[in-house]
Order: sequence, then C-alpha cells, then structure tokens
Amino acid sequence: MRRRLYFLLPNIEAARQAFRELLLARIDESHIHVMAREGTRLGDLPEATFLQKSDTVHGILLGLLLGGATGAVAGTVAVLFPPSGLPMGLGVILATSLIGAILGGWGAGVVGADVPSTRLNAFRDAVNHGQVLMIVDIPKGRVQEISRLVERRHPDADMRGLEPNIPAFP
Repeated sequence: MRRRLYFLLPNIEAARQAFRELLLARIDESHIHVMAREGTRLGDLPEATFLQKSDTVHGILLGLLLGGATGAVAGTVAVLFPPSGLPMGLGVILATSLIGAILGGWGAGVVGADVPSTRLNAFRDAVNHGQVLMIVDIPKGRVQEISRLVERRHPDADMRGLEPNIPAFP
C-alpha cells in the first residue's frame, strides 16, 4: 500500500535537487512526478501523467456507479412493465446494469479527461505563480522518513498534504 505526498517547491532547481535526493533515498523514479507552470522546461524531471492531471479516473468510477444504477432501474422497470407482453427475467436487470455501467464509465471518463484534477485544485495557484508541485508515491511505512528528509533538506518546501490512498490506475 502506498501513500501520496504533495510538496510545493519554490522553483525548478529546488525540484531537481529534491528529485535527486529522493532517488538516493531509494524512491523509484516511476513514483515521483512533477507539475509546473505551462511552458516550464522540466528537463530530466518526470512530468505528472495525464491521469494525474485530469479527473479521468474519478469520472470513470463515478460513471460506472451512476450508469450501473441507472441501468438497474431501467431493467427493473422493463421487468415490471414488459414491452409488448414479452416475458422478462432477472437477467434483464443484470444486462441493463452492465450496459449502463459500461456506457456511464466511458462517457464520464471522456468528460473527466477534459477536466483538471480536483485533487490538485489546492496547488493550482501556487503552480501558476511559478512554484513546482512534486507528487511522490511512497510505501506507507516511509511517510515520516521521506517527509522529514524533504523538510530537513528543503526548508522552503511546503508539504501540502498526504493522500491516504492513491488511485490504483496511475
């Protein structure tokens, strides 16, 4: 199980230094992501992924839930009031739930892909003013160790939060 830490660093050079220190602390490069103002050259820093920058995952999950529920209601109505007197069983409810979940997940995922991540709203102003957001996914048992490392080596860094459960997709 991993936890996600968010650090705001004052500039790109501080982010590069923190990145190197995290690598030395044996945090894999694939678990470190950086987000900076549009047009900022990150160089060797790993940029935050599309799924981290958008609300795609949240949209898909919400669409699966709402689409499945809507499909279940539609299936129940079809079973209770069958069209043209056709006999219908409980399989109809299952089928419409599944179809609704698939269509809802797809549709909401498409919409969510175009919406900036609501998880990153708290950092948007700072990033737009030139600060650099570093997103680090670390093992649960190393949260305090890594937090102290960054705070000790970068007193100007602002640890802005800990996300208790990172999404499975990114």
